[in-house]
Amino acid sequence: MTHKTIAATIVAGVIAAAGTVQAQSLGGQTVEYTIPFSESGGSGQWANFYAPRLSQALPGNPTVVVRYRPGAGSTEGANWFQTQQDKGDGLTIFGDSGSTKFPYLLGDPRVRYEYADWKPILASATGGVVYLPPDLGARFDGDMDDLKDEVYLYGSQGATTLDLVPLLAFKMLGLQVDPVFGVDGRGGGRLMFERGEANIDYQTSSAYIANVQPLVDGGQAVPIFTWGALDEAGNIVRDPTFPDLPSFKEVCEATAVCETEGTAWDAYKAFFVAGFANQKTIFLPASASQEMVDTYTEALRAITTADGFMDEAGEVLGVYPQLIGAAAVEATRQATAITPEAKQYVLDWLKEDYGITMD
Repeated sequence: MTHKTIAATIVAGVIAAAGTVQAQSLGGQTVEYTIPFSESGGSGQWANFYAPRLSQALPGNPTVVVRYRPGAGSTEGANWFQTQQDKGDGLTIFGDSGSTKFPYLLGDPRVRYEYADWKPILASATGGVVYLPPDLGARFDGDMDDLKDEVYLYGSQGATTLDLVPLLAFKMLGLQVDPVFGVDGRGGGRLMFERGEANIDYQTSSAYIANVQPLVDGGQAVPIFTWGALDEAGNIVRDPTFPDLPSFKEVCEATAVCETEGTAWDAYKAFFVAGFANQKTIFLPASASQEMVDTYTEALRAITTADGFMDEAGEVLGVYPQLIGAAAVEATRQATAITPEAKQYVLDWLKEDYGITMD
């Protein structure tokens, strides 16, 4: 899509938003949109989708540049953003992921950031697709019973990152999965799969659409299930972006050793919500004025209500809610809280299976 096309799709929304608040012009300036991952993963796809649209929608049409600060499962970049809380002039924004929320929820000692300090302005739900090499994928028939005797290698950012969801799901399915920890973003895990160094992988929807669908089309990968999505009643249903694929819940129900009730399921669902139902969020620093928050909120509202946005977002991000303003604040509040029981179950599992403690 060209720069002019992007401008055309949102200009009507920008005009409609004009006058709602007294917007603060950022003309002639550069907004740095920091992502705590490498550029090859889903967060990079997400940020690069929004960056040019923000440039067009924000007053004065500032340049919006995506910066990458990967490291320590995204906690390094999040810790950096915590030090920027006095940069409330609108030129510093930050995009997190479930991999950033999980260490916070678990009390990871690497975490020196506090979500309560940050100001959410947009929350994006997303999904994820699990896929196998063709030889294994051909044996999938809706359950994992015939595949549980294989030994799987999985490139992982770390057990307390967003990879917690797939690792817990694989355990619940009875799979023997040996994670190779320390890959640089989910893009690193995909590259391991492409090189034949891993034989199971998952990617968030945006990265799957951009980077894995070509592998599927070329016969190099076979998708088997998604994590699913939440309906209005809070039930896990099929992912609307991939309606032909079963959800993890369906596969769990069909697999002998997997159960969709009890403590393990409750823990899985809690982290699924934190990692996917509100998987990515754009934040302003704590010192951003209400005027600046309103400026970004109106720009994002204009973007997400513009003609053609849903079609464009569906092609890149998948068909998921994009929550603005107060809705983003509430979604973030829910995604950064966890029950003591679910937290303890996961802490015990991490210690038993991977020797990981939060001490």
